[in-house]
Amino acid sequence: MNILSIAGSDPSGGAGIQADLKSIAANGGYGMAVITALTAQNTQGVSGVQAIGGDFVAAQLEAISADVRVDAVKIGMLANAEIINAVAAWLATVDAPVVLDPVMVATSGDRLLEDAAALRPLLDRSTVITPNIIELAALLGAEPAADWAGVLEQAQRLAAAHEVLVLAKGGHLAGEDCPDALVSAGGVLAEFTAPRINTKNTHGTGCTLSSAIATRFAATGDWVLSLEQAKGYLARAIAGADALEVGSGHGPVNHFVDFFGAGDPMDAWWEDIAPLRGGIDDLEFIVQLADGSLEEATFDYYLAQDALYLQHYAQVLSQASMLAPDLDAQRFWAKGAGEILEGELQLHRSHLVEGQANPSATTLNYVNHLHASNASYGELIAAILPCYWLYQDIGNRLAAANHDAHPYNDWLTTYADPGFDEATAQAKDMVREAWWLADAAQRERMRAAFIRSSEHELAFFAQAHRESVEFSTV
Repeated sequence: MNILSIAGSDPSGGAGIQADLKSIAANGGYGMAVITALTAQNTQGVSGVQAIGGDFVAAQLEAISADVRVDAVKIGMLANAEIINAVAAWLATVDAPVVLDPVMVATSGDRLLEDAAALRPLLDRSTVITPNIIELAALLGAEPAADWAGVLEQAQRLAAAHEVLVLAKGGHLAGEDCPDALVSAGGVLAEFTAPRINTKNTHGTGCTLSSAIATRFAATGDWVLSLEQAKGYLARAIAGADALEVGSGHGPVNHFVDFFGAGDPMDAWWEDIAPLRGGIDDLEFIVQLADGSLEEATFDYYLAQDALYLQHYAQVLSQASMLAPDLDAQRFWAKGAGEILEGELQLHRSHLVEGQANPSATTLNYVNHLHASNASYGELIAAILPCYWLYQDIGNRLAAANHDAHPYNDWLTTYADPGFDEATAQAKDMVREAWWLADAAQRERMRAAFIRSSEHELAFFAQAHRESVEFSTV
């Protein structure tokens, strides 16, 4: 994905072209840059602006489009009407979605474009416009909205006037939450709310968000999904901003927080459930299953409950497939559901007499938890993951004790299969990807769903021997 940023330069690196290129790279794009102005600025403010001549801006643009495919364009600071007209003339020669961030005022309060009306040649050519509350009002010649309802009304008016989508942003409003909404001439298409992060380091947030949206749209072709993913990325970048030590004013966000700002969440989750994993290993059921001394009636009871569980589990995997954001994920979860119905349940039934058991309270509690975890795709697949990961972990250790004469050889072989190892790795990758795209609140819900399912796994194994277990507080 080749993403072109047309914007001014920020020598302190937090906004403008520098922020755009970082945001594009962090979201999986190849960034290109046409510089419209040089600024003398740092985290405390802007002390000077030197605009690039319109002819040279046009020369930069023509050089790129003559050689490189442009998958999306992000436009930021344009400084004056001459540059705006040069960019508008070039846009008439290319076919690419345009995200316009109408930069007029820096985070520090310094004005970067004197006349909002100068942007009019670009408004109709844009696909999405991403103004803050002050810029939104300026584009309409109105006073800034005092509340979120007013922001949405103004965004809808701007969208109708120019047949574009408008990203309404509530970050400048008071309150504990920061709402954003994608608005068309017909009204709100999607609305997202995230907790406000207590930090002064928000330099370049508008540049960062608009570049992320352009990049994610080039990847997904879906503006709503692109906004959701970009918003999650920005929330993480803001949350990691205080870890940077850049300047003494409004510092930059942490654009590469996903790469250098945190460890693998899957490692942390696995460590979180270490006591539960130890508890499973110590269960009499697992010990006797490993050495082959487990009574057949006990094993049959376990398998009967597992068969009842898997019928619901297949439904949950099908739900994950429907919620999945891309075709590969849809296929993966659908394949898992099909394999359960066609393979695993057949193996269970070969050991069982039909109608041997009703679902226990333990089994019902587990499947009810899974069905209740579908508030979001990320939360649902986090709840699903322990049934892959814990079974793989246990199965690989049980396989070491397995042999041809083992009474439960065929069942143990299923969970020591390389194909199941591969499926578990894929499931972890998908949960990890969803976690990176989630905001802080969503991440905590995902972690809680994963831990709760792990607790249910412990209780599920324990029920065959009526062993008691205690759940921790997530």
